[in-house]
Amino acid sequence: MVEVGAGAIRRSLLVFVDGVGIGAEDAARNPFLTASMPTLDRLLGGRPHEGTPSLGSAEGAAACVPLDACLGVEGLPQSGTGQAALLTGTNAPRAFGRHFGPWTPVALRPVVAAGNLLTVARADGRTVAFANAYPEELVAAADDPRPPAPLRAATVIAARGAGALVRGTPELARGSAVASEITNGGWREHLRRTEVPEIDAAAAGANLAAIAGAHDLTLFAHYSTDTAGHTGDADRAIAALERLDAFLDGLVRGSPADLRIVVASDHGNIEDLSAGHTRHPALGLVLGPGAAAFAGGLRSILDVAPAMLAELGVRPPGPRDAGPG
Repeated sequence: MVEVGAGAIRRSLLVFVDGVGIGAEDAARNPFLTASMPTLDRLLGGRPHEGTPSLGSAEGAAACVPLDACLGVEGLPQSGTGQAALLTGTNAPRAFGRHFGPWTPVALRPVVAAGNLLTVARADGRTVAFANAYPEELVAAADDPRPPAPLRAATVIAARGAGALVRGTPELARGSAVASEITNGGWREHLRRTEVPEIDAAAAGANLAAIAGAHDLTLFAHYSTDTAGHTGDADRAIAALERLDAFLDGLVRGSPADLRIVVASDHGNIEDLSAGHTRHPALGLVLGPGAAAFAGGLRSILDVAPAMLAELGVRPPGPRDAGPG
């Protein structure tokens, strides 16, 4: 379990959550204000919103900060360039000329593969992991001229670039991988993987803690928050947030004391069910010893990967071009 004052950070975990922003204090639009989220309440003492965008524990072991996702580029932030920016620290929408999604633009895929935090850390001799399980038949098509859509996500491109897209059905079945949806329902119902057990969100969080505890740097990607936000359905959005909260509970309780946990998004969506993607700041949640100090250095999604690498003693690559503001 994460403990205050437990010593230096030796390993790090980035939990990417798609489409989660810090929105208005309006319960009619913002499901963060109506969902049952005891883990977030316990860690932060409240729910982040525009009135209180930054929150933290009195001990400094948990902190929430808003992360600029617009990056000085006009238009609504999108997943393709937003995830690329988050994972590399490079201003991807500026480099591409606009916000773009849902998939990583072809022109930026080499940048993501070579410059993401997993690939950079591995080149520095660190052990890295991509905790997500992907079906074997999907991964087998990764080198196709036009790969299946899920393989065009920046998170998967990053994992392939680092040689870390290696977890599939056997790993998920024995708990050494995590489904992107958190629970294993999609694998059992849609992929007919009956050998994969039913699992609750807290147990999935504990599995992720074990993976992160065995590596220097780990990435896990969760997309259901963005999917729920796009429906505009309050019940579905609340269910997605409550699942995430239970997942974080299992993760925090199972984590070693020297693990830095960063939960970060690429753009807003689920925090305003009337809008689709938003220009709200993205969620930045930091957990572990010295969380408040670490979070204090984060201003935009460009800061996350360089800060995590620097804390591990890994020199991040070249200039990032943060853009105005």
